[in-house]
Amino acid sequence: MRVPAVLTSEAAGALAQRLAQSARVANDRSEQLSHTRILGPGDDAGLDAVVEKIGPHLQAFGQLLFGESLRWIVKEIWVNVLQNGGRQSLHNHANCFASGVLYLTPSDSSACTTFTRSMGGGEFAFRNTHAGTTTGPFNAEKWVAPLPEPGDLILFPSHLLHEVPVNQGQERITLAFNAVPHRLDAWGYALSFQP
Repeated sequence: MRVPAVLTSEAAGALAQRLAQSARVANDRSEQLSHTRILGPGDDAGLDAVVEKIGPHLQAFGQLLFGESLRWIVKEIWVNVLQNGGRQSLHNHANCFASGVLYLTPSDSSACTTFTRSMGGGEFAFRNTHAGTTTGPFNAEKWVAPLPEPGDLILFPSHLLHEVPVNQGQERITLAFNAVPHRLDAWGYALSFQP
């Protein structure tokens, strides 16, 4: 799900300036990528305000995932600072159901978030691929998210493999997060994800 202008570009830029200084955790695969420590609810009042703005969009996305309007909890949030020449390797997120990226600075077209269909996944093994088909986000082997503006948000199921190719542009700063619903119920067998 792509949600434009969750924050104004000014608010996104101010958040980037404030938090980028704290991105001191080195990435183990790219020397030009660093992160802040993982923050949780209540760790930063400014981020809690951002989570409030993300909340309705996360709830709408969750309804698409689970067919019910559930209360969602952003359990962890962090900032990524990607320098020119850096990349984020292919990965997914564990112990959550929905993940998101809020873009805080302009991104170069070389560094758009890219999603890759996993090998041997649970979807159909037969493809409908020929000259008459149109490739989109649900049938592509690899799908590149549209070029975002500062303040734009993308939400995706946490199990999706994703990466950021080599950044050939200026510094790219994003806010990433993972979320869980307050509960899931499978015909009376309920799991609670309350903190």
